Amino acid sequence: MSTALAPAANPALLRADAHGVATLTLNRPAQYNTLSEEMLAALSATLGAIAQDPKVRVVVIASTGPAFSTGHCLKELRARRTGEYYREVLARCSALMQTVVTLPQPVVAKVQGIATAAGCQLVASCDLAIASNAARFATSGIHYGLFCATPGVALARTVARKHALEMLYTGDFLTAASAAEMGLINRAVAADALDAEVDTLARKIAAHSGYAIRLGKASFNAQVDLPLDAAYRAASADLVRNLLAEDGVEGLNAFFEKRRPQFNA
Repeated sequence: MSTALAPAANPALLRADAHGVATLTLNRPAQYNTLSEEMLAALSATLGAIAQDPKVRVVVIASTGPAFSTGHCLKELRARRTGEYYREVLARCSALMQTVVTLPQPVVAKVQGIATAAGCQLVASCDLAIASNAARFATSGIHYGLFCATPGVALARTVARKHALEMLYTGDFLTAASAAEMGLINRAVAADALDAEVDTLARKIAAHSGYAIRLGKASFNAQVDLPLDAAYRAASADLVRNLLAEDGVEGLNAFFEKRRPQFNA
């Protein structure tokens, strides 16, 4: 089932829901799916609604056309050359990236083509990413006198520092295989296998307890930058909550009764 976000005949963002998975597809292929004002607004509104939707257990972000996303719309940036406008756009984009990270549900990037600048930032911000072998990744602003500072925030939290800095300093394109090797994506697959690979991954996650997955995402993100002792305290508190929750009790009962658990959350 596909749902347009607005009455427009050609919405910027498409949504399809099935089996607990919401697939959001960037739908401006002629503009290389730039994160224009229109696209930022569509993604932010839709993710905000999904955050409140318990029926959605996993989100997939995909795109149409040859590009996953080439980042900010340079035409818009050039047309309104003021510090106030630039600050506003970057604040909206930064808020979107943080929404992806803090969304209760896991977010999977499905990358079929090039992902550059803030498009690469979006991939790095997602919890998981699967790419076609045809995909390419770059923070290429440096070629035009622009250091990709905000994409660097997501990169620095996803790949090793020296990998991130090489991408930011050189602007060179990475193959999907290289992106997988450095941890920017989980893996690269043949182009004709991308749909099935992402669908299998998303459904596998969605089949688990929604409560446990939501708690787990929040728990992992909360502890990952804490000192070791504080991380264990925080994670232990979350595991106690999980064990006492309805789905945790059902899971333990099912284990001892040798049956499949029936999760409600």
